[in-house]
Amino acid sequence: MKNGGDVRPQLRGLDGLRGLAALYVVLFHCWLYTFPGYPNSSAPGWLDGLMFGRLAVVFFLVLSGFSLAISPARQGWRSGGVASYLRRRAWRILPPYWAALVMSLIISSFVVPASHFGPPTGESIVVYGLVAQDIFTAPTPNGAFWSIGVEAELYLLFPLLLFVRRRFSAAVLVACVTLPVVARGLMAPDASPVEGANQLTPHLAPVFVAGMIGAGIVVASDRVRRLPWGWFAVLAAMPVLALGVVRGSVWTVNHYFWVDIAIAPAMTMLIAAVATGRSAVLTRILTSRPLQGLGGFSYSLYLIHLPLVMAVIRRVAPHFVSSGLPTFWFTLIVALPVSLLGAWLFAQLFEMPFKRNRSWKSVIALGRSYWTGSGASGRQQPQRAQPRET
Repeated sequence: MKNGGDVRPQLRGLDGLRGLAALYVVLFHCWLYTFPGYPNSSAPGWLDGLMFGRLAVVFFLVLSGFSLAISPARQGWRSGGVASYLRRRAWRILPPYWAALVMSLIISSFVVPASHFGPPTGESIVVYGLVAQDIFTAPTPNGAFWSIGVEAELYLLFPLLLFVRRRFSAAVLVACVTLPVVARGLMAPDASPVEGANQLTPHLAPVFVAGMIGAGIVVASDRVRRLPWGWFAVLAAMPVLALGVVRGSVWTVNHYFWVDIAIAPAMTMLIAAVATGRSAVLTRILTSRPLQGLGGFSYSLYLIHLPLVMAVIRRVAPHFVSSGLPTFWFTLIVALPVSLLGAWLFAQLFEMPFKRNRSWKSVIALGRSYWTGSGASGRQQPQRAQPRET
């Protein structure tokens, strides 16, 4: 398709979206672990805007589906080889995840437990090491890891989802993943999965697929790409936002089962607006140097921030400030910059080498060049990274 050459520069804005979503998750956890009683939190009402961390993760999933599907959409919805795709996903996602798992195990075992179930066990190491936390239950070393298990399962399903999209249609794909979720919610509302539970992949598959379908906008005709997708996103979000305002934030959190699905189309159209450059002001903001930089290590930020935030709230703050709002401000002042700096350093060690190199041989050669002092002049030139998802 002719428009392939003018799309890629706009995709830089997707990194800015990732960065903002990851930053919001950090703020959510600063709020969550400072004020007890979620969702009926003891926090002041003017902080209620920080209680929707689950929706930031939903946005990540929509963005993952969108980013992953762009290349197949350009190739008639073909993956280019299942084995090659799975290897690339594992190479991109697992090394930093396993490094973060080791860090989380140490902090949750010796500094502060990650949940009220206590420190992690041997079962935790097996379950989380295999990224099977959405299937099996074990004491978590890091409460943010639940979504990594969901993403891993969706990545495995991605070739099948592409096949359905290619062989049938977008409408059939959406129906296949959405109708079972709707039926479950209608027939057994009390059994609807909630945040913190496992086996969430079937429920969150529709939001991932929404992103996949949205990727088709990027490679569609100029007439489709020129549509006001940003305004469409606003219109699609308005009913959900209005209902949330009328019913309240606690009601919204308790009805994530339906809110997740209802808000996904608006999220998809927002991403499409950025990817097609239809929202020029937003795209300029998202491609600014700070947000581009933040997006570059957003995956690392998501992986490691929670143990650091909890350590500050539970182990450091009580020595300096009282509970409640003083602890919240203390956490923002201390834990937020520590998380950002720590994530940047973590990314340099455990994420960027795997983004820039495609084999262990090149990663080892890169590390050896630094250890022997040859630096940039002695290392292999990194391969150009493709649009990524976190």
